[in-house]
Amino acid sequence: MIKVNKDPLKKAVQIFTCVLFFAVTLLLQYCAPHPQAGPLKNGDLLFVTAKETGLSGAINNVTQTQKEASFDHIGIAEKENNHWYVLHAAPKGGSQKQDLASFLKDQSDDGQKVVIYRLKSEYQKSVPAALKNAETMLGKPYNFNYILDENSYYCSDYIERAFREHNIFKLEPMTFIDPKTGKINEFWTEFYKKKNLEVPEGKPGCNPNGLAASDKLERVGEL
Repeated sequence: MIKVNKDPLKKAVQIFTCVLFFAVTLLLQYCAPHPQAGPLKNGDLLFVTAKETGLSGAINNVTQTQKEASFDHIGIAEKENNHWYVLHAAPKGGSQKQDLASFLKDQSDDGQKVVIYRLKSEYQKSVPAALKNAETMLGKPYNFNYILDENSYYCSDYIERAFREHNIFKLEPMTFIDPKTGKINEFWTEFYKKKNLEVPEGKPGCNPNGLAASDKLERVGEL
């Protein structure tokens, strides 16, 4: 026996509720951001946060310029054939073009974060040429001496060169002095002693913290 709903008002409310639920569901689907949409833009600079010890800590100790920012590595993002890569110079692999997912995994495995910085709109025109320049430098070994030469690059050196023709960044006298003691950081004294080199205090160079402090960049957020 079929039970007939004799309350038309109740039935109308049920129908209205179903229609409203369906409409809200559709609205949320259309308004929600696409799951693959990300904050990255071609030519964005990816800064890797510094560790507190070892080479990373030693670099940061003598180069940190901002209280809220502390970086020891940098790369540039490039989208090619709908796929993201990071062009960068690293101790392992030298100047390379690395899959973004692999790059991010390397940093997270070391407990480091990646922060996106972007050239301000008036400097965006330099990006295409910078990416081309970065491509031409791929395959060169890493510069473990951090003294500029034309046959090997370190991370910030690689990025500075990529943008050099548009004068986005500039070389500055390098310092290896510990701001707490006013003397050459002990790590760097031993570092260059083992290489039979003098500490290149005052020689031209660059570093990730210095590049991040540029007034031509704006911080976008963590990746």
